[in-house]
Amino acid sequence: MQWKQALLHFEQYLKIERGLSVNSINSYSLDVQALWLFHKENSSCTPLNCSKEDVQRFLYEEAKEVEARSQARRISGLKSFFNFLIFEGYREDSPIDLIESPKLGRKLPMVLSLTEIEQLLDCIDLSHAQGHRNRAIIETLYGSGLRVSELVGLKISDVYFDENMMLINGKGDKQRLVPLGAFAKKFIQLYIDDVRVLNKISNEDRDTLFLNRNGKKLTRAMIFTIVRQLGQVVGIEKKISPHTFRHSFATHLLENGADLRTIQTLMGHESITTTEVYMHLDTQHLSQVLKDFHPRNN
Repeated sequence: MQWKQALLHFEQYLKIERGLSVNSINSYSLDVQALWLFHKENSSCTPLNCSKEDVQRFLYEEAKEVEARSQARRISGLKSFFNFLIFEGYREDSPIDLIESPKLGRKLPMVLSLTEIEQLLDCIDLSHAQGHRNRAIIETLYGSGLRVSELVGLKISDVYFDENMMLINGKGDKQRLVPLGAFAKKFIQLYIDDVRVLNKISNEDRDTLFLNRNGKKLTRAMIFTIVRQLGQVVGIEKKISPHTFRHSFATHLLENGADLRTIQTLMGHESITTTEVYMHLDTQHLSQVLKDFHPRNN
């Protein structure tokens, strides 16, 4: 079995057996392709006979150019690939089992303060044709904690205005109901009624909520661009992305008394461990409150 055939089978397994999203499948596929391209000149190295030394050489060369977190992600993807080959009976062992991932410290997510979020929202030009759309996008990201992939895939038919709820298709096609905030609801309705109706919409995107100027579904890259440009206008020095609003959503809920289980459900985290990272952010908040308001710290 050569690389192309093995990769095709692996992608089918990730889609059918594990039910992963397109973005996740592409990420795993890129891990395998990187190893494949590295050994492309060595035709004797195939998925079935790739050795520990072959993998080590690849990782050693790549480590010169990528940071530890990226290499840890690469090792995880390759482990899944070779475990798949073992599961299907193509191999008896994995050449990457004994290779350790780089040690990573826990990286706390970047969050915005409420003041910074309000500054971003206030700088959006609502007189511009896409202003209401961009305001609705930011309000939805922050108001409901959506992933960027969930936002661009959001359907009008999945927004229940009367019930103030949205049906979100998350990772692995897992669905969850998320409350629709008052501000997000207001600007989504304004966008639909005043802006979206003026677009010439492509047939395949008639039910897609957020559209570009050409009436087609927005890309993830476009959402990143919108957020980055707003940050530049306001002068926020933090490196922000659409995911920053998701982190801010969870952190602000926790700071105001929400429990972790509720936040886990709202964000669609499979494991509570993923949500617990926000406890560390909340600890920082509590420490700052103590520093600012305890009489012995003045």
